Amino acid sequence: MKKYLMTPGPTTLPEDVLSIMAQPIIHHRTKEYQEINQKVNEGLKYIFSTQNPIFTLAASGTGAMEAAVCNLLSSTDKAIAIIGGKFGERWAELCKAYKVDVESFEVEWGIPLDIDRLRERIETIKPAVCFATLCETSTGMLFDIKGISGLCQKEGVMLVVDAISGLGADPMLTDEWGVDVVISGSQKGLMAPPGLACISMSQKALEKASRSDLPKYYFSVPKAYKAYQKNDTAFTPAITLIRALSCAIERIQKEGLENVIKRHSILASATRAGVEAIGLEVFPKNPSNAVTAVKVPEGIDGKRLTKLMKDGYGVNFAGGQGHLEGKIFRIAHLGYCDKFDVILALSCIEMVLSDMGYPVKKGEAISSAEKILI
Repeated sequence: MKKYLMTPGPTTLPEDVLSIMAQPIIHHRTKEYQEINQKVNEGLKYIFSTQNPIFTLAASGTGAMEAAVCNLLSSTDKAIAIIGGKFGERWAELCKAYKVDVESFEVEWGIPLDIDRLRERIETIKPAVCFATLCETSTGMLFDIKGISGLCQKEGVMLVVDAISGLGADPMLTDEWGVDVVISGSQKGLMAPPGLACISMSQKALEKASRSDLPKYYFSVPKAYKAYQKNDTAFTPAITLIRALSCAIERIQKEGLENVIKRHSILASATRAGVEAIGLEVFPKNPSNAVTAVKVPEGIDGKRLTKLMKDGYGVNFAGGQGHLEGKIFRIAHLGYCDKFDVILALSCIEMVLSDMGYPVKKGEAISSAEKILI
C-alpha cells in the first residue's frame, strides 16, 4: 500500500531535498562547509523575516525551546507561558525543569486569548520573559503574535515565540512585530528532515543570554554566537541535514515567501471548506494555515477513525492530544504540499467516514475544495 503523510511534522520531503542527502559527507571545519553554513544562515533570515542572528542546532524544535529558557532566564527571574495546547504546556514544563518561577496563563484550547487578561497578569507578576506559540499544533489554532508582541514591548517583557509549525505557513514578521526570539524546526514548513532546530535572537536577547546564570553547555547561546560571528558552529553540525535544509530554503526563496504563505492559506481554506461541506466542524476559532483540526462527529470513534485512515487507506493523519484525544483529528497542509494532497486527504476522509457509517455524500468535500483550489 502506498503511504501518504498528512501529519503536521514530519512532512513530506521534495525529491531534491532527499537526493542531496546522498552526497558524500564533508568536513565541517572547511571553507566548503562554511559557504553552505552562510547560505543557510542568510536564507533563514529571509524566512524568519529578520536581520537577527539565527543559530541552527542539531536537535528537534524542543532543543531550541530549551535553549531559549536556559539562556534568557536567570534563577531570580519570573516567566509567563501562554498555554492553549500541548506545546504551550511545554514552555511551562521547560521552565519548571530549570526551577524557574513560571506562571501558566491558561487559554481555552482552540479559543483566542483575551489580551486584556494577559495584560493584567503581566502587570501583576512582572515577568522577565513571555513564552508564546504562533501555531498551536495540537489544536490548529493561530495566535495573535503581533498583538502579544505589542503588549510585551509596552510592558518591557521579552517575547519568545514557538513558530515550529507556523513558520513558512503563517505570517511571522519577526522584526516588524518586534519579537525578540523566534524558534522553528526543520521538519515542518521548512521541508527538511527532522533533526534541526533554529532560533533567532535579537540584540536584547543576546545581551540577556550573556548574563543568564542557569546551567547550559551544548545549548549555550554565547558559545553559538561566538562561533556564528566567525561563520562557524560551536559544535559539530548535522552536515547532511544542513545540506538538505539549504536545498529546501532555495525552493522557498525561488517560490517567494509571500507566495509560499499564500499557497498555504489557499490549501487551508480549501481543506476547511471541504470538511465543512460534509457536516464536520473545524475545531479552533482562528485556524492556522499549517494544520486543520477537525472535530470527530458524534457517534464516531476518533481513535479508530485515524487508525482506519492509516491502515486501510495509507493516509497518515494526526489524532488529538491530551483531553482532545479521540475528539479531533488533524490534517496538515504544510511544507511540500499542493492542491492534490488536499484532494487526496478529503477523499480519504469521505471514504473512511462512509465505511464507519457516517452519512457522507461522496464528492461533496472535494467539490467544495476545488472551488477554492482552481
